[in-house]
Amino acid sequence: MIGYNEPVDMNTPSIKLGKNIKRIREQKKMSQGDICRKLGLDRAYISNVEGGKGNPTLATIEKIAQALGVTSDELLK
Repeated sequence: MIGYNEPVDMNTPSIKLGKNIKRIREQKKMSQGDICRKLGLDRAYISNVEGGKGNPTLATIEKIAQALGVTSDELLK
């Protein structure tokens, strides 16, 4: 568990995934709500994933990628 005074590793897989989702979503001029409506997910869930706090399954990553019109590889690199 990360304490308040411990540095956060900004290169963890969850944080990279979240940053990639947000970057691609913004490039495509999509809101979090747009993604949520396509996937039937709660906006808070997408917000957590983008913030590196969520840990989506591979199936969910694939669905997010499809909603964004990219491959799951693009989200994970």
